[in-house]
Amino acid sequence: MAKKIIWTLTAHEDRREILLYWTVRNKSKTYSEKLNKLFIEAIGLIAEFPQIGKNTNDSKARLKVVRDYFIVYEEQEDAVVILRIWDYRQNPEDLMI
Repeated sequence: MAKKIIWTLTAHEDRREILLYWTVRNKSKTYSEKLNKLFIEAIGLIAEFPQIGKNTNDSKARLKVVRDYFIVYEEQEDAVVILRIWDYRQNPEDLMI
């Protein structure tokens, strides 16, 4: 049974900024819509199989790779909390969970 997905405000803002960036850069929503679909599909997999992501140095957080992005999440007893969506080409020291 799939777990409930809970978005942090930070993760929600990350996704919004990423999709807006690509819409402005490409002067089209096409790529943003495709990328958002990939995010949604990956989060569906995470909800169904929370252990699918890679372990991190933080004992609770896990990573799921989607193109050039990490979906950073934490499994709880009855839910999965999406903590961040992070472009892994950025400086990892700037990533705050």
